[in-house]
Amino acid sequence: MAKFKYKFQMYKHLQANIPNIYAEAKKIPDEIGIPAEIRGKFGLTGAISGCPAPLRDDIMEAGERGSKEVIPLAKLVDEIREIVKDVYGDEWDVAPTSTCEAALWVTFDSLFTPPMLGRGDNYRARYIAPYEKHLHHQGAYGRPFPGRFKDIFADRGSTAGELGFYGKRQNNLDTVIVPLAGAKYECHGIKYHPVPLLTGVDPDESIEILAQYAEIHAPYLTGFTSLGYTTPGYGYGVKDESGEPLLSRYIAELAHSYDLPYVVDNAWGLPFVGYNPTKTGADIVVYAMDKATGSPTSGLIIGKEEYMVPIRRAMGMHGDRYGTTASYGKAAYVTFDPGKEALLGQIQALKVLRDRPEVLTKPTDDLYRVVKEEFDKIDPKLRDGIIITKAYNGTAVEVNYEGTWKDGEMGIPIFSIEDMYAGTNIFQTGMGAMGVIPTVAYDGNIYLSTGLGTTDNKGNLIEEVARYGVQALVRLIEITCKYAGVL
Repeated sequence: MAKFKYKFQMYKHLQANIPNIYAEAKKIPDEIGIPAEIRGKFGLTGAISGCPAPLRDDIMEAGERGSKEVIPLAKLVDEIREIVKDVYGDEWDVAPTSTCEAALWVTFDSLFTPPMLGRGDNYRARYIAPYEKHLHHQGAYGRPFPGRFKDIFADRGSTAGELGFYGKRQNNLDTVIVPLAGAKYECHGIKYHPVPLLTGVDPDESIEILAQYAEIHAPYLTGFTSLGYTTPGYGYGVKDESGEPLLSRYIAELAHSYDLPYVVDNAWGLPFVGYNPTKTGADIVVYAMDKATGSPTSGLIIGKEEYMVPIRRAMGMHGDRYGTTASYGKAAYVTFDPGKEALLGQIQALKVLRDRPEVLTKPTDDLYRVVKEEFDKIDPKLRDGIIITKAYNGTAVEVNYEGTWKDGEMGIPIFSIEDMYAGTNIFQTGMGAMGVIPTVAYDGNIYLSTGLGTTDNKGNLIEEVARYGVQALVRLIEITCKYAGVL
């Protein structure tokens, strides 16, 4: 296959050969022996919103048992509070929600937006968000600043315009988007777009840049946010002495120097086992409990009591007007009520994370071994530059291949997040053609996790099935690289 002079030519050639790539990919399941009865019923992530993983037996049993009992919902929320305080301490509190995005929405609206009551026009508020992956979640609740980012979310999601991501923007709120030192924001993909390449992020230089932006926007600042993921591909590969991301600790210190809250979006993370706010200094951490933790569909907000009071009030959970310690009533965000079954599942999941974390860490260890073994077999021309990292925070293994692009040479094709929404990310749609439900695989980063047909009903890894998925991924990368002129 001919080599290409420019990146866009390579991606144009890939687009033209998608049918050929799929045709080759469809032969792979037979070649590696994937049983016909599991095709289309397993995948490389148990943490994808569109196809949640099956629930473990202990989660199902707790939900079934509790659903037959008469239990006030405020009592269940208080039980979640007790578990969180057992681990993090009495100064921490919690609010469950229907989804993680609901958790982000109520948190930002409670802490970042200006008040709506009173005569006269509202003032504008701003929060600072590093330019990192998944920015349409933690960074899309305000109007982007500076103006060059105004179109950054235009094609993300299934619906465009006012009813798409633009519709999330909150009252008189701006997002100050800050590029990170050492990151690269190159254009890649069939849907050609800037992608955040973050393995080179320098936390010391980055916090200086963030501090400069904070000083410029100080009169308007109401908070800071970032992701809570702990791997090199997300820009958090440099750790402090406790093993927590150094950049995250720096952002917390900067936020506190302005007496402002630091909100961490750790959707694909584990409470207690993963990102630790008591060590980084984060004030609020938000989770999707149906992703890595294996709960029923729901979200969770864990934070310091000072900041949790307005959040819990917005959810109607912080006590009745006549004076109680807890309630379960009507408030601004009653529509984000998680419901009884979700609360029961969260309680069981949190108990396991508190008392038996190995239920989730052991399958991660096993998956890491499988991924290492299978990627050791990839064509030697591709192996150099691939970084494989284990992350208990997401019960995941990260495969980052930014480093295959070096010395002016083209490497493994990088697909943008816009490719995912457009259906032109070959590493995702190609897996579907193989009968494997795809994982998050864009921005030069592939995130593999347990749960989606790759674990049994106790949570143990079914190694044979997981290996089928990783083998299929390796073969798809090789096929794609052939058409990209890299092999």
